[in-house]
Amino acid sequence: MSPRNVGAVMRKEFNHIVRDPRSLILAFIIPLSLILLFGYALSLDVENVRTVIVDHDRTRESRDLVRHLASSPYFRVQGHLESTAEVSVVLDSGTAAVGVIIPPGYGRDITADRSSPIQVLVDASDPNFSNITLGYLTAFINTYNQRLLLKFLDKNGMPAIEPPVDGRIRVWFNEDLQSRKFIIPGIIAVIIMIAGAMLTSLVIAREYEAGTMETIRSLPLTAVEFLLGKAVPYFFIAMTNVLIAVLLGQVLFDVVMKAEFSLMMAASSLYICVALALGLLISTVTRSQLLANQGAILLTYLPSLLLSDFVFPVTNLPRVLQLISSIVPATYYIEILNGIYLKDVGFALLWKDFAVMVLMLAVLSGLSLFILRREGL
Repeated sequence: MSPRNVGAVMRKEFNHIVRDPRSLILAFIIPLSLILLFGYALSLDVENVRTVIVDHDRTRESRDLVRHLASSPYFRVQGHLESTAEVSVVLDSGTAAVGVIIPPGYGRDITADRSSPIQVLVDASDPNFSNITLGYLTAFINTYNQRLLLKFLDKNGMPAIEPPVDGRIRVWFNEDLQSRKFIIPGIIAVIIMIAGAMLTSLVIAREYEAGTMETIRSLPLTAVEFLLGKAVPYFFIAMTNVLIAVLLGQVLFDVVMKAEFSLMMAASSLYICVALALGLLISTVTRSQLLANQGAILLTYLPSLLLSDFVFPVTNLPRVLQLISSIVPATYYIEILNGIYLKDVGFALLWKDFAVMVLMLAVLSGLSLFILRREGL
């Protein structure tokens, strides 16, 4: 392999990138926009659920219930309605997601130490949102019941009852339960696919369309030198995007990796190489920039976003899609990023993911070399 030949192909590709502003936009602007949009707009946390109250009782006890609900960070009481029928109108219009209806006699029953039902209506048009909201409501009601029970025992001079099971729950890795700390590392995998695979999917197809592939075949250039020269410029572009994403994640979103930075760079370098190899293979097979671009979206961007355990848990997918996710490179890179950003684990626990990506790199590169050599390069 001649470094001079590789350098010549690299210079040619760098010149094309600089002269084509569309490539620069795709290389930098779109990835930066993605991390800002995903970081600020995409959140799996449920807070400030819009809630309306219908208080038919209007007693001190009912006002106490509403006050405790409003003090919760998960609910935002934004209105008091006069009738139950108005709750249906509010839920239908999407103005509120939860309606709490306190019946007449609630305060009297509570004062008499009797149970009193309250009605809670939840907008379940978004199943994920409604399930989390139901969990918050259940926890709130249980906590409020415990408060009333302790008040009852204290009023009657009875000691507090110790629960038979004392669950001492500790949250590991993501102690604040912020989805942002999971989303920001995951979006890095998508950014690399855009800057790596989608861009390189056009480079060889462009040579075929321009009619310069015949000239390249006549040069004293091997397939390895040709692929390396095409890939290296996009490797630096993708690595620049990784560094920018890490910096923005720390400065704007306070997402800081717990493991060593060198492990992050090693994993990112390997994943970038896999993405470049996949893009070059697509470009080699399709020979058309239009087909290459569409194929790259179908085979790189969408699987990285939807089938990598990033947005949707793989365990919830059908069995066929779970099998497909096992050949998506982003699945293993995101697993490594979770270990680096959240769990502070080292190579000893992540080596299997590294090994799978090395195998993917070897297979993808081998296929591209085989196709190019078969065509005389």
